[in-house]
Amino acid sequence: MSKSKILVIDDDPKLSALLAFVLNRLGGYDVCEENRSFAALATAREFRPDVILLDVDMPGKDGGMVAAEIRKDASIAETPIVFVSSLITKSEEGIRNGSHYLSKPVEPAHLLETVRTLCRQLPS
Repeated sequence: MSKSKILVIDDDPKLSALLAFVLNRLGGYDVCEENRSFAALATAREFRPDVILLDVDMPGKDGGMVAAEIRKDASIAETPIVFVSSLITKSEEGIRNGSHYLSKPVEPAHLLETVRTLCRQLPS
């Protein structure tokens, strides 16, 4: 069985590395990091992730703009996106308007639980 693939898109290389470490070492996922919002779509097309973790507040293109680009690309449009942001509180985490949200700083256990749940929901 192959590992699920997770794409972390965040302009903070230290945070994306930390999320990648948790996902890879503790979750056993294949992880790709992208720190440039303008390159996120191309990276997603190439990597073909099962789940995307996407920062909301980034220079250049914000997370909403990146998500809109992803949703317009038929090859990756159905990929679950989890918005990760310091702009929301712990009480606002979860699913709103069909989108998943995690607040920063992300708790490793909650991150893994969210990703596992989304990976289980993927078609076989």
